[in-house]
Amino acid sequence: MECGMERRFHRGFTAAEKTELWDRWKRGESLKAIGRAFGKQSSSIYFLVAPHGGIRPAERRRSRLALTLAEREEISRGVTAHQSARSIAKLLGRSPSTLSREMSRNGGYDRYRATLADENAWARSRRPKCCKLATNPRLRQAVAGKLRLDWSPEQIAGWLKRTHPEDECNRVSHETIYRSLFVQARGVLKNQIDAGAGQLWRDNKLKSSSRHASKCRFKSVLLVENQTGADTRQSGEDHPAARRTQGSCAN
Repeated sequence: MECGMERRFHRGFTAAEKTELWDRWKRGESLKAIGRAFGKQSSSIYFLVAPHGGIRPAERRRSRLALTLAEREEISRGVTAHQSARSIAKLLGRSPSTLSREMSRNGGYDRYRATLADENAWARSRRPKCCKLATNPRLRQAVAGKLRLDWSPEQIAGWLKRTHPEDECNRVSHETIYRSLFVQARGVLKNQIDAGAGQLWRDNKLKSSSRHASKCRFKSVLLVENQTGADTRQSGEDHPAARRTQGSCAN
């Protein structure tokens, strides 16, 4: 029984093993042969290869614009020496706003740690990223409530910035709100706005052509999400149902 449990909860692949696995796959070795080489079932190899279509994924690289670990260590030393963020930024040749964002994301001026900040930055750079509204119920409810009141994403983003000037966790950009509405894989606002959606479209008068277009887009999203399945690769704007709805709104 214990042996069965050990087989069931086996460890995953290390980075070096993944590199070797893809090298073997590129040479044309079968799933079974690769599995034998690693002491694993062929299904384990399949579930690692299949999501990428059998094509080796591109190696993750840091953006040339991102702060490096050496720069973060310099920031940490500057904090220890009680230097201002502006003076540290000047020393690094970076914008003061870049340093300000870096510190606010990683505990603030007094709690900044270079190694932890670098690890967090590497984790945040992973794609695809989990939608912020999906991981923050309080923020999601606030955004959905304003949408029911016929606020635009731009108005909501501005209101959140004024309401929480020091709390980035409770702020979201208008682009994120649009993505959460139009991309079905991120349709995290659907349940919140479905309840008041019908009344919203019936009662509100069209005040301008731009607001009319915006409302039609929101309405199309609700219809698309109700008419289609959870197709995680197709956005609401690209779906045929969305195009039909948007066309009717334009007329």
